[in-house]
Amino acid sequence: MGCQYIEKAKRFMQWGKILLPLSSIRYYPPQFILRNPVLEGVKTAFDDGHEAAVIVFNLINQRDILIQLGKSSYSQLLKSLKRFFQQYIKQEVNSKKVIALHDYYGDGITLIIKLSRDRHSISNLDLLMKKIAYEVEHKLIKQYPSIKPVFETGYMFVEKNEFPLQESLFRAHRQAIAVAEKRVHSEVNEMMYTINKIITERSITLLAQPIFDVATNEIRAWEMLSRGPKGTVLEAPLPLFSVARQTGRLYDLEMIVLEKLFLQIKATRFRQDIFVNLTPITLGNIRFTRDLKQLLQKYRGISPKQITIEVTERDSIEGLKDFRYNIHLLRIMGFKIAVDDTGSGYASLNTISEIMPDIIKIDRSVIENIHINAVKESMLKGLLLVAKEAGSLVVAEGIENEEEAFVLTRNKVDLAQGYFYAPPIEFEKGIAT
Repeated sequence: MGCQYIEKAKRFMQWGKILLPLSSIRYYPPQFILRNPVLEGVKTAFDDGHEAAVIVFNLINQRDILIQLGKSSYSQLLKSLKRFFQQYIKQEVNSKKVIALHDYYGDGITLIIKLSRDRHSISNLDLLMKKIAYEVEHKLIKQYPSIKPVFETGYMFVEKNEFPLQESLFRAHRQAIAVAEKRVHSEVNEMMYTINKIITERSITLLAQPIFDVATNEIRAWEMLSRGPKGTVLEAPLPLFSVARQTGRLYDLEMIVLEKLFLQIKATRFRQDIFVNLTPITLGNIRFTRDLKQLLQKYRGISPKQITIEVTERDSIEGLKDFRYNIHLLRIMGFKIAVDDTGSGYASLNTISEIMPDIIKIDRSVIENIHINAVKESMLKGLLLVAKEAGSLVVAEGIENEEEAFVLTRNKVDLAQGYFYAPPIEFEKGIAT
């Protein structure tokens, strides 16, 4: 089994059949590739301030299908499989985000894409790979009614601080395959051990970034940001939350973040408003409000009115039957609710209408270069009108320069945060009460 895995990884690094660019849907054979376009694509993504992720789709019941169809028909099925992946990736992913679509060993597909640098990219990856796998499975069934293809999926982010870059990409691909195949592999075991240790020891570091009143330039609140243990593979938020999600520990991790927050509020006697981001997966968990009440009992004196729970807009709330009920209970308890990342994903207006949040946080994608983009300023004005109808305050995220800040002032945005105002600092060390 180990030899088979190594052979798959070697074939991936040979870049045997690379689909570039997506718009033309062409395979570039190795003899025509003078430079490695995948490495160049990943490097460009990093240089532009993005992250790069490797997604693996494995056809796990290939042997059964081969026996059922025969060699000739199975070969045709693989061709159809590649065509369907091309079709749905082109349909579901912005072509500018695709670095490569790679047939790495005949019966599996690797997609390498660039993503924005935030933890909510994990939600996008999860939804994307599930949707593509579902569509391809059903397309194959329609063409071959006698078979039932099943894909296993896995993903991993490319570590940008490792050198050379080729090794980082190789490692991410190896880990993605191991996750997809549920393989007992040393590096995946190491990550699972690390995430379990983080949860057991509650070894999370909280950073805090101030949120300013745009009109007065005074600090009105702080947003909490999570980091794993320094020096580990899970220090950065993207690998931390992606591994937790793929190993079924996301709820446990987010509850540890919440408990760590309560502990530090209690220890520092902090009294300003605090924003903390939780996924709909956690907020929709049937145990959530019960566990939250236990935390409030454990750390008596913390007022729910001080805390705003951010619901990321990039995660769907559909199918989470306890989500709306839990949001209702949170409001009864005194917590405020914010919709995060508005304008970045899908169904944001529907999410706002469902939740009727106290606060709407406008995503960096709307704010970036807004001073030179009239369409973005019109989007901002539209979101401000929505917020007014919903009775919500507005926070603009990711302000990085004076020109962007001026547009917020001109449009009378309530609150703002970003490196232009102040970078994140360690909660327990840098916040004065």
